[in-house]
Formats: sequence, C-alpha cells, structure tokens
Amino acid sequence: MNRRFELTGPLTELTSYPLWAQQMVHDSEEAKQGVLKHPLWTLMRENRLSREATRNFMAGIWPVIERFPAYMAHNLLKTQYGRSPGDNLARRWLVRNIRVEQNHADHWLNWATGAGVTREEVLYGERAPGTQTLADWCEEVSRHDSLAAGVIATNYAVEGATGEWSQLIYASTTYAESLPAEKRTQSLRWLQLHAAYDDTHPWEALEIVCTLKGTAPAADEVDHLTECVKRSYTGMSVTLDRCLATYHGGREEVSEVAA
Repeated sequence: MNRRFELTGPLTELTSYPLWAQQMVHDSEEAKQGVLKHPLWTLMRENRLSREATRNFMAGIWPVIERFPAYMAHNLLKTQYGRSPGDNLARRWLVRNIRVEQNHADHWLNWATGAGVTREEVLYGERAPGTQTLADWCEEVSRHDSLAAGVIATNYAVEGATGEWSQLIYASTTYAESLPAEKRTQSLRWLQLHAAYDDTHPWEALEIVCTLKGTAPAADEVDHLTECVKRSYTGMSVTLDRCLATYHGGREEVSEVAA
C-alpha cells in the first residue's frame, strides 16, 4: 500500500521520515561504518598513504566520479512527469543536479594532480584489480533497477557516506599541508564541497525515495531498498580495500596501518 508521504519535519532529521525508512537507515549502519572507519582514511589524514595507494585511489574511484552524472541520467529516464508526486520531485531534482556533478569531475582531477597523480594516470592508466566494484554496482542499479533503488543506492548511500569521509580528510591540517601550497585551494575544492556540513543532497534523495514509496510500502520492497544501500556501502569498502592492495609478481600484499 502506498500511503502518500509528504515531508513535514526538518529535511535533515531522520525522524521526519517514515518508520520503514528509519529502520532501513538503522539496518545499514554497520555497513556504512565499514566505509567511514576504513584504514585508508587514517593513512590519508596523516599523510602516510603510499604513492601507489594514492594513485590506486585517485584512478580507482575516478570511474564513479566520471559516471555519476550518467547514473543520475539513467534514473531520470525512469521518471514520467505527472505520473506521481515522487516522479515529479525526482525529475526536477535530477535535472538540476546532473550539471553539478560534471563540475565535481573537474575538481577530482585537480585534487589528483595536487596529490601527485597525473591526469593521464587517472584518465588512461591501468586500475588496480577490484577497484571497479563500486562503479559496476552503481551502473547496474541505475540502469536496471527501479527509480527508488537507483536513487537510494547512489544519491543517498554513496553521496551520503562520501560526504562523511570527506569531512574526515578535509579537517586534517596535516593532509592539507601535504599538498603544494600554490595548488592547495584548487586541490582541496572537491573535498571542500563534499565535506560541507550543510550538504542536503543525501537527505533530498531520501525524501524522493520516501515520496515514491509512501509511508507503507510492501516489506519486500523495503528489504530490497535496504539491500541496495548495503551493497553501495560494501562496494565502497571493497573498492577501498583494493586501493590499499599492491601486487608483486602476482602476489597481493596489503598496506599496513599503524595502530
């Protein structure tokens, strides 16, 4: 049963959303923490991330950055103006924000350059095995699943967790000072935008999904959306794991993190 949902409380408070959405967020929290507590962030914050791992990160995450407007475009194609309040809300939001994501791609390349990874390495270099995991999942869910699933997996889960790990890195003076002074502001722009404490994108995505599904969707629909959120977080964690792995003569080694 789709009982209509309309946001009446603050956008950025979970209690403003239906109980099923609150439970979905709760059930996926452990997987999200696996992303936020990943050792790669500690190494980066402390300027101890190796050159190889930095390159793996910048080049390995790039397919997600580069394709993010396309993920949103795939979801836009699923909308039909006037079909439902959720369709209308999603359509307006996706059209408005697709262009913004293109600018984020430019900022990512500037960050990579400041971190010592050339544009050529990011755009055309070989990527570490397994770093395509998140990009492949985002492509799959955006192309082939429902509008609600595509939005919850990418604009809610991926953007939301990214905003939180970006805060961890952007707050590090040690990391900022490791970047060339003449390029520092430009290099930090991607992190600055994503670390904004008032970033409402993930919450707006959650509002879209709740408007699409209403206050009482079927249990199997909620289970599927929850699984999509978890898969996004898991895909992020696996991709980060692969960024830290190095390969020597076909043998994999994983960078150590000091306690």
